[in-house]
Amino acid sequence: MASSSNSSTDSTASPFTRIKIRVGALVFCRDEVALIRRDRPESTHFTPPGGNVEHGEDLIAALRRELSEELRLDPSQAGRPELLWVIDQMVSRPGATPPPRKLHLIYRIHVSPEVRAVLATEEYDEVPGGHEIGLIQWIDYRMTADLPIFPPIGAALAALPSPSAAITDAALPAVTDDNYVWV
Repeated sequence: MASSSNSSTDSTASPFTRIKIRVGALVFCRDEVALIRRDRPESTHFTPPGGNVEHGEDLIAALRRELSEELRLDPSQAGRPELLWVIDQMVSRPGATPPPRKLHLIYRIHVSPEVRAVLATEEYDEVPGGHEIGLIQWIDYRMTADLPIFPPIGAALAALPSPSAAITDAALPAVTDDNYVWV
């Protein structure tokens, strides 16, 4: 007989038994890339704009929805999304809910300076009790190697020969408890 407990709220469930898919985009304008900077009391980190794919949602539709929500980017104003990297995440995290295994699909998109000029400069993320403000920063992609970016793509991003360079291997190293500590 199947159990009726909900594993998403069951604190006795094993970690990584659920899989979530997150889409994110490296939005380039010439040599700069848009990253969301989140300042927290314990740390500052950056993340590409994006979010979780909703149940039954198409991957590109999810990406476009997230870019519209976070950057106010109209899909007709950007180049065609190109899958750049895939990162497998299995990292323990604080809290009672067991962490999911998460697959990060990182796309690359190019926008013109005219489009960049009208994009959002802040992003509001819902958190318990309110909103967290993230600042949209445009950073020269070659300067990202040592930035605290999650998922940890800074070194791979900085190593690109150009913002449009072809990628021969989309799989970046997995993010695990052995190589990452949740902050």
